[in-house]
Amino acid sequence: MRIKLANLISTWFGCGYAPKAPGTAGSIAALAIGILLHEYAGFTQWQFAILAAVTLIPAVWAAGVTAIASGIKDPQFVVIDEVIGTWIALAGALSYNWKSYLAALALFRLFDIWKPIPVRQLEALPGGWGINLDDVMAGVYAALVLFLAGRFNLY
Repeated sequence: MRIKLANLISTWFGCGYAPKAPGTAGSIAALAIGILLHEYAGFTQWQFAILAAVTLIPAVWAAGVTAIASGIKDPQFVVIDEVIGTWIALAGALSYNWKSYLAALALFRLFDIWKPIPVRQLEALPGGWGINLDDVMAGVYAALVLFLAGRFNLY
């Protein structure tokens, strides 16, 4: 039961089992939820940041349990980290429209794949912490760029 729950959370309800680009699939699912939360519940920057922060501890637990159960240090099918990173990126938007949504997704995926310092170094942390915190930092970078772009009215 514990492993099944961890798999459900860590794969973000199965998104991690997408046959191609599971991380991008997880990010797109997080973006879709983010759009719905903004459009229908009025979520703002702070609420996206809080949502990501509240999700982090269950994500660390679930990713750690799934990694141990699978015998893989950082399984590609664990995408809860991409969900959190995408929500952090959304927290950097000064306004929400198709441009900012697309920019949040693209910037987060860019920093997640590129892994500038200290994103790559955070991957070395043990268990679920290493799986999640590199994406948290990638999300922070994306949020900062999105915030600055918004200050220059680029979206």
